[in-house]
Amino acid sequence: MRNLKAVFNSPFLRRLTWHAKRIGSGADRTFFRSLLLGLFVILTIVAIVIWIGETDRTLGDLGAAYYWAVTTVLGQGDASYVSGPVGWLAGWALGLFGVAIVATITGALVGFIIDFLLKEGQGMGASGYSDHIIICGWNATARDLVHELSTDEYEPRVVLLHDSERNPSDDKVYFVKGSATNDDDLRRAGIDEALVAVVCPVDGSDQADMTSILSVLAIETLAPQVRTVVEVNNPAHVPHFRRAEVDEVIVTSRLASHLLARTALYPGLSELVTDIVSGGEGSELYRVRLPADCVGMEIDDVAARLRRDHGATIIAVGRGPKVITNPEPDFTTEDGDALIVIAESLGVLSPLVNAAYE
Repeated sequence: MRNLKAVFNSPFLRRLTWHAKRIGSGADRTFFRSLLLGLFVILTIVAIVIWIGETDRTLGDLGAAYYWAVTTVLGQGDASYVSGPVGWLAGWALGLFGVAIVATITGALVGFIIDFLLKEGQGMGASGYSDHIIICGWNATARDLVHELSTDEYEPRVVLLHDSERNPSDDKVYFVKGSATNDDDLRRAGIDEALVAVVCPVDGSDQADMTSILSVLAIETLAPQVRTVVEVNNPAHVPHFRRAEVDEVIVTSRLASHLLARTALYPGLSELVTDIVSGGEGSELYRVRLPADCVGMEIDDVAARLRRDHGATIIAVGRGPKVITNPEPDFTTEDGDALIVIAESLGVLSPLVNAAYE
């Protein structure tokens, strides 16, 4: 039952359903209902005529006559089933009306498939994903972000929402053409069921920051449970993003200047930080759940256990909205704490991917 549910909730079927609803909302349903009704009437009349004129008129003969009429319309009927003028005329009637109606319906289905493929290729579809990451906007940071996410062992699903004629990323990212300030485009990207929305400015201008603020407001209105992370150009705009209730703000210029200053004072730090945040060889930065058997322990004991059992080094503890870096030796863990660790891989540790304060 669980596997069957997973099949029906697959992104591909959800995309098909979305396109079917979109086309169905604009289609002339009366026309198709008339076609189907007309086909049913023709098949019924022909079956009754054949039953009366070509058979012994038993109930089984009526079923066989109807089956012959259906298969004849589909091009698979047995021509030897009828042998008289009545049967020939009925067969011609099916060829004249029934086949034409089936061809019309088939053409509509083919048109749906072509429309589906075209819309998907143009970024006009809907992702159908859940628990995914949405990248709003495209720039150099977004490009590197896509690459980094594609190499992460968590293997998250990624949707790119950007206003361009084609997908600027690779095929691993589902492309939605549109704007993060538009409610319909956000819904097509699956904002209601997303984990994280990352907003990237399209250029380095102040206007791009203003657009990012509008994007955050739209996201927070539609899906306040989704964590929002924003790249900001101008540090002076950070208070505006905070008022828009963004969860995390990253000022790339400020990060770069701080890293340059620390590297100037302490050689080698730039390589270390780059290695940690870029998934370097032998190291990776994770935020994981505190193991249940470590609740109530002092941080040094927890650190020793994680180092021994998981090859992970604790650098900070997340408690609610706070992150406590390099906690004191007598710091005691509590239920609900998160650990920020450096490790070669997650192993059996549980990653925090949808927590309120990630």
